[in-house]
Amino acid sequence: MRSMGAPVLSGRDKAYAYLKDIVLADPGMQGRFLTEQEIADRIGVSRTPIREALLMLAAEDLVQLVPKRGAHIAPLSGREITELMELRGIVERYAAQQAIGTGAVPVEALAALLERQHGLKGQEDAKEFIAADHLFHATLVSAVGNGLLDRHYDGLRSRQIRAGIVALFSKPGRQDAVLREHQAILDGLASGDADAACAAISGHLETTLKVLLAG
Repeated sequence: MRSMGAPVLSGRDKAYAYLKDIVLADPGMQGRFLTEQEIADRIGVSRTPIREALLMLAAEDLVQLVPKRGAHIAPLSGREITELMELRGIVERYAAQQAIGTGAVPVEALAALLERQHGLKGQEDAKEFIAADHLFHATLVSAVGNGLLDRHYDGLRSRQIRAGIVALFSKPGRQDAVLREHQAILDGLASGDADAACAAISGHLETTLKVLLAG
């Protein structure tokens, strides 16, 4: 009888997850070209699933495939960053209003994530800090209880993490500012004040956008 444990990832899925969650989230990889062989050597799979994973990422506009050079990890453009923040604002403000309106605000979960972020303030913790940052916002969106909205928002994850890490390295003290901005969002949600929560979300995203465009 087969084990009912975690499903075994195919070579393509393993390569896709590695590229999206590890390589694309690394600020040092922005602007670089990756070859199929280089990636295959890193994660121990053949070149065919690597090629399939790169095609999937190219379809999402996360890499650009250049003949004879490989996959180009282009830095996020100013337009992409602006559109990302606009879309996040629409989704997250809606989530705040719905969660407050239905009494479904996950206050304890958000507070725990914020506390976790407080313990991740070193430069070496940047990726984990931003992963917790994404989870903070995703937890709010998930409180709406709309699976399609969850999947849509999760599709922004790679770009959110890339942008978030760049922002942390672009401006000294950005981590402390993020913590204050998250606290303001949590305060608005916990008090049931939708206007305050939405204003805090807008302020957080607008500040992040300014940091990214200035950097």
